[in-house]
Amino acid sequence: MIDKPAGLPVHPGPAGGPSVEDWFPLLSKRRDGPWLAHRLDADTAGCLVIALRKAALLEAQAAFAAGEARKVYWAVVRGDVTGTEGTIDRPLLRRTGPEGWRIVVDPRGQAAITDWRVMGRGQGLTWLELRPRTGRTHQIRVHCAELGCPILGDARYGGGDGPMHLLARAIRLALDPPVEAVAEPPDAQRRAFAACGWSIVPATGNDRKIS
Repeated sequence: MIDKPAGLPVHPGPAGGPSVEDWFPLLSKRRDGPWLAHRLDADTAGCLVIALRKAALLEAQAAFAAGEARKVYWAVVRGDVTGTEGTIDRPLLRRTGPEGWRIVVDPRGQAAITDWRVMGRGQGLTWLELRPRTGRTHQIRVHCAELGCPILGDARYGGGDGPMHLLARAIRLALDPPVEAVAEPPDAQRRAFAACGWSIVPATGNDRKIS
């Protein structure tokens, strides 16, 4: 498990540049592996699972495919979210146009469900905890925009220029033994989280409970 910085892609892109995979030789000297067990957007910071052995990779992939991975995200969104908690159930479809592709809400799309709750508010911003039940591309980003409050810094879905304030806060895989990790907001996100009530002192309460 690593704490991926925002702005670093997990795979090399067509334009080149560094990626998470560039650091794989430092994690293992074996001829095969390591492998990414899942993916994060380049602009998303936080918990990323990497398997050093093929058996571990297969077990992790099976957990993700079965919906057994428990994932928690934090986001600072623009605006004042109505209510204190809820569920977004909006199918998502990838649409390609002259300016490239984006994910849109469309009844023809794949099922996508995200549970959310408000963790704090301040200065025209809201701090959300989000727990996706499904793992669609850009799911959390589009679902926050559907609330009328896009993620701060998410230029693609209406949150203004970056950095994007989305953190893969915690993840738990019920393997043997269980795999669990928690990430703190990176420096570029801390001011906005603090404006909504987050303390720089690591929390020990319910926000760390992944199950």
